[in-house]
Amino acid sequence: MTEQSPPAGAGVEGDQFPHDSTALTTWLTTLVRNREYGILAELRRARVPTNAHIRAGWYGGDGHRDLFERMAFLFAIYHQGRSTPLYGHGSLGAAARRIGDGTGRGPDNPGAQRLVDRIVASRRVPWRHLQHTVTRLRSCEQPPPSWTGLTEDLIRWNDRKARVAYQWSVEFHTPAGAPGKRRTR
Repeated sequence: MTEQSPPAGAGVEGDQFPHDSTALTTWLTTLVRNREYGILAELRRARVPTNAHIRAGWYGGDGHRDLFERMAFLFAIYHQGRSTPLYGHGSLGAAARRIGDGTGRGPDNPGAQRLVDRIVASRRVPWRHLQHTVTRLRSCEQPPPSWTGLTEDLIRWNDRKARVAYQWSVEFHTPAGAPGKRRTR
């Protein structure tokens, strides 16, 4: 009997399929661009697993299927009725700075402040609050966070070294134009 080596490009274990958040974003934006409204509607059905959810989960690899399915749900919520896809920019903290109205945005808006406080205080990924954030950004006609960046941040949510929640809080409270902004994915 001979030993077989893992296929080229395979992970250390050989049988683990890696995640690809950029490919997920590309697929989702293509759905909007091609006006695949039926598939986007399927993705908005959070409690009913559909073929569209399963396909979104493929991009999550072996370890992040559920997270990628939920990200597809958030994307579909934001893009409901849109004919032009938005890739988004910045982190969720930077995007939450854009939530508000004429009386104030970001830290000057009590609703946005409460929402961010709930998100960053969560030990587990705060899906319900993330959905509320995406819905608020949509209703305020503000661009979403980077979908690829948000996916990567949520993968690292419990990584103490990454400090995702802390970084989001810092970006939410950092005044516009201040030096030292973290990133602009």
